[in-house]
Amino acid sequence: MINTQYSLQYLNNLSKGNMGEHVGIEFTAITADSLSARMPVDHRTKQPFGLLHGGASVVLAETLGSVAAHCCIDPEQQYCVGLEINANHVRAARNGFVIGTARPLHIGKKTQVWEIRITNEAEKLVCISRITMAVMDK
Repeated sequence: MINTQYSLQYLNNLSKGNMGEHVGIEFTAITADSLSARMPVDHRTKQPFGLLHGGASVVLAETLGSVAAHCCIDPEQQYCVGLEINANHVRAARNGFVIGTARPLHIGKKTQVWEIRITNEAEKLVCISRITMAVMDK
């Protein structure tokens, strides 16, 4: 499903000069059925009370879902855009890193649906998210 010929260096270069770079997202693994990245819990991603900002979790989820969707299309012919994203924040994170892993629920000709699980370094669930992507012809 996911084109594993993309290197982590290529994927990390996609974040240069945009939101991914600003919040410190780093892609860490790509397989045929998942894409993973980590994000620091620091001054860029915390809310005023010292916890990981829910919006930062959604940024990680949307980044993972969007890049994973890109890895499932022919970018010469198509591109993907987000249609809908939701997130349930189930555990606070105060420091270290959170790790997100995107897995496909549906890869169709015109839509893709991805589930993104975000955990802390102890592998405890912090956020569960789902994104629906539209596959557009160029």
